[in-house]
Amino acid sequence: MRIAVMTDSTAYIPAAVREANDIHMVPLSVVFGNHTYQEEVDITTEEFYKKVEQSDQLPKTTQPAIGLIVDKLEQLAKEYDAVISIHLSSGISGTYQTVVSAGKMVEGINVYPYDSEISAMAQGFYVLEASRLATEGELSPEKIIARLDEMKQSVRAYFLVDDLSNLHRGGRLNGAQALIGSVLQVKPLLHFVDKQIVPFEKIRTKKKALKRIYDLFEEDAQKGKLMKACVIHANSPKEAEEMKVELEQLYNHVDVSISYFGPVIGTHLGEGALGLAWYVE
Repeated sequence: MRIAVMTDSTAYIPAAVREANDIHMVPLSVVFGNHTYQEEVDITTEEFYKKVEQSDQLPKTTQPAIGLIVDKLEQLAKEYDAVISIHLSSGISGTYQTVVSAGKMVEGINVYPYDSEISAMAQGFYVLEASRLATEGELSPEKIIARLDEMKQSVRAYFLVDDLSNLHRGGRLNGAQALIGSVLQVKPLLHFVDKQIVPFEKIRTKKKALKRIYDLFEEDAQKGKLMKACVIHANSPKEAEEMKVELEQLYNHVDVSISYFGPVIGTHLGEGALGLAWYVE
C-alpha cells in the first residue's frame, strides 16, 4: 500500500524538507486588505513580517477552501492508496474538519485526517514521524495513526508573546485574559489545552518566562531519554539560535532544531513570540 502524508502550511516545514520527505501541503492564507496570500506559496515569512510593519491593520487569516483540498486529494489518488493528513488544532481552525469533509467527496483513496491539537513545529513533529513510517512501508495507516497517538502523550509546547492583543483580536484568547495581561504587563506563558490556546502561567518578565520554559523542559529532559526539541520564533532568529546553543550544551541526548511562526500563526502571536516544543522519542 502506498501511503501519502499531507499537512497544512502551519506546520512550517521548509519546502526542501517537504520535498525530501515526500510531504504534501495545503496552504492557509493571510489577507491584507483586498489581497490574499497563501503562506509558504505567495508570501514568505520574511516578507510577511515586513508587510505587517508597513500595514495599519492586522491581517486576517483563512483556512484552505474545500475545493483546494478536494483537488489535492484527487491528485494524490492517482499515485497513492491512502493519505494521512495532519493538521493544526481543530480548536483554532476549521482546516481539520474541512479535510474530513473533503475526504468523503473523493473516491479512490482512503483519507485519514489527524487533529494534531496543536500547531507550528509541534504539529510538524507528527508530520515528520508519519512520513518516516510511511516511507518505510511496513505499517498500515491505522498503525501509523496509533504511533502518532502515542507521541501525543509526550508532545509539549509552551510559548510567550510580547502582546496579547493579536490573540484577542483574532478570537484565539478571550477579552478578560487579554485585558489582565495588558494591565499587569505580564509575559504569560501559553500552551494548548483541549485544542485551545490558554494561559499556562502569568510571569512578569520575558527572562523569567523563558526560565520557566526551561524548567518545564528540564522535567522531561532530566529523565535521560532521547528527545527531539524545536525552538520556534516569530522573526527573532538570533534569540532562537541562542536558545538552541544553550539547550544543546545542557542536554546532549536532545536533538534540537529551529523553526518559525510563519504568517498565519505569526498573525495571532505577533512578532517577537518565542516557543519551545518537544517530545520524548
